[in-house]
Amino acid sequence: MNKFNTFAQFFQLTIPMGKFSQFKLPLKSLPKGAHTFEYHLDKQFFSNMESQDVRDANVNVVLVVTYNNDVYSLDFTIKGSVIVPCDRCLDDLTLEIDTTYSVKVKYGEDYREDSDDLIEIPESDSYLNIAYMIYDTVSLAIPIKHVHPMGKCNRAMSSLLKKHRATVPGDPDSELENELLDEMETMPDNDSTTPEAPATDPRWDKLKEI
Repeated sequence: MNKFNTFAQFFQLTIPMGKFSQFKLPLKSLPKGAHTFEYHLDKQFFSNMESQDVRDANVNVVLVVTYNNDVYSLDFTIKGSVIVPCDRCLDDLTLEIDTTYSVKVKYGEDYREDSDDLIEIPESDSYLNIAYMIYDTVSLAIPIKHVHPMGKCNRAMSSLLKKHRATVPGDPDSELENELLDEMETMPDNDSTTPEAPATDPRWDKLKEI
């Protein structure tokens, strides 16, 4: 199965593709050889995709299209970062994105997937909109669980979450989650800038009393 659920689902989009006109790839006008295209993904791109997870983004996409023997080879290199809500404290969490994706495209009678890495599109299509290819590739690169490293969560929010979270007796995942929240509440705040009082020599403290 292709990374997209079905080929029809990929092309039968419910979001107006006018929002993604800059991602229209002019396949039919490309001469044979290799061609490079660059794109930048920001908050607006994911908002247009109606993404519920990505709050902001700074992602660069480099696409190399190689046209040879009536087949277009599309090789994506995607790097950057996205900001998503932490599953535990709901604060912003920055995740690095570094992934690739490759697929081949050729013209035929209708939309069809000949294999997992070969897509066929109608001869009537002069352009191929790659917005959803890029979006799905980034989405698959984001971990299913979004959590800060230990000690980096918002402690006030974690404490509130634990107070309202019911522990299921005998459920190891539920019990482990509450144990982690307990540890987070007792950990020092790494962002604190208050300096600690320097240690003093007790002998000098006695002399100060004279």
